[in-house]
Amino acid sequence: MKIAIINGPNLNLLGTREPGIYGSQGFDEYFKGLQQLFPEVAFSYFQSNIEGELINELQRVGFEYDGIVLNPAGYTHTSVAIGDAIAAIKTSVVEVHISNVHAREEFRKISHVSGKSAGSIIGLGLKGYELAVRWLIEHQ
Repeated sequence: MKIAIINGPNLNLLGTREPGIYGSQGFDEYFKGLQQLFPEVAFSYFQSNIEGELINELQRVGFEYDGIVLNPAGYTHTSVAIGDAIAAIKTSVVEVHISNVHAREEFRKISHVSGKSAGSIIGLGLKGYELAVRWLIEHQ
């Protein structure tokens, strides 16, 4: 089984960026643990701060992978194009957000991604990625 994890802007700063909201663990360290937890899964990982690069990666893996875990970060609230890319591909996408976006600023309650995704996991910290992978495995 092949699962892509795609992270959007500023998630390369996990572990140092607002640890009170996002925690103190970097994603590279977390990703290694995720790979150990699911040895049967061939993971790929992509992070970009650039909207078009995220769309290109969705299109690249969206017809050949078994699942995608996507944290579009701030683009969740602004990018119609990322939502359109999800709608255009065949692979199931699970949207993940580390923080509870609904308990934050008003603009974060808008998502151009949720309605196009198979589901959303919000506010459970990095554990949300693990839960998304488990769902993708069970629903393959």
